[in-house]
Amino acid sequence: MKHSPENPAPEDAEYRKKIEPVVCYPTDNLPGYDREFFSLAREHLAKVDEVVVPPRDARTFHVKAGQFFRIVSIEGPQVGDLNLFNAHNLSERFYSGKTRALHGTHVSTGDSLWSSFPYMRPMATVTHDTLDWYGWDEFGGSVHDVIGTRCDPYTNSVLDGGDYHYCCHSNLTRAMVSETGQQAHDAEFLVHDVLNVFMCTGFMPDTKQYFMKSSPVRPGDFIEFFAQIDLIGALSACPGGDCGAKHSSEEAQCHPLKVEIFNSEMDYADRWQSPEPSSYSRTHGL
Repeated sequence: MKHSPENPAPEDAEYRKKIEPVVCYPTDNLPGYDREFFSLAREHLAKVDEVVVPPRDARTFHVKAGQFFRIVSIEGPQVGDLNLFNAHNLSERFYSGKTRALHGTHVSTGDSLWSSFPYMRPMATVTHDTLDWYGWDEFGGSVHDVIGTRCDPYTNSVLDGGDYHYCCHSNLTRAMVSETGQQAHDAEFLVHDVLNVFMCTGFMPDTKQYFMKSSPVRPGDFIEFFAQIDLIGALSACPGGDCGAKHSSEEAQCHPLKVEIFNSEMDYADRWQSPEPSSYSRTHGL
């Protein structure tokens, strides 16, 4: 706790605090990660498109179900904020909170990015991660988090005052304006909590506040995904650069990111199909 308690501990306080935790959402009944299938599918990949995201800006990209895509560090340490949408229904989008509940605070190979209610299905699955060696550091930090919401001009205004237009929320808003043709006030509502690609984060041991530290990413590193459904992605190259000091500012050295899209030469129609949306009836007891 950040503040001193105002109430005395009860006599059985230690007993209560030592009760063993229980995982909220056991994943035993989820389909397992088919490592053999994905290893075979990615043996012969042919790049069909790429998009370069400039520093302190965002771009959209399109991926068909069954394709692979990579987010690649190309010039220097840089983190990115990723949004995903169903290409045919923008109301189905990445749900970072449920992804976190299922897979933990950080994702890597074998984890999926899940979609929002009422659809609740895997949108993309991580199939390779060159930073998987990092694991957990001595501060409790790890890479590719689904904790942080995205840097934004509203929080920045509260903490620092003034307007800053190149934080990830605004970058993603501009990208969705370009993608959809909507006005900024409408496109802004499409932007949602992100996967913080390459970002190294955790919680402070005493206050449990969200922390960031310099990303271990280097040029040539990438995280790779398999698209489970047709996707529109939006990726922002964060104004925090490697997020080792401060984000939402012009102070950090920033670099571009690249998105690469691949076809697999493997015919896997008999081994894989796009997951269906949740089968829940949506009657909610009524």
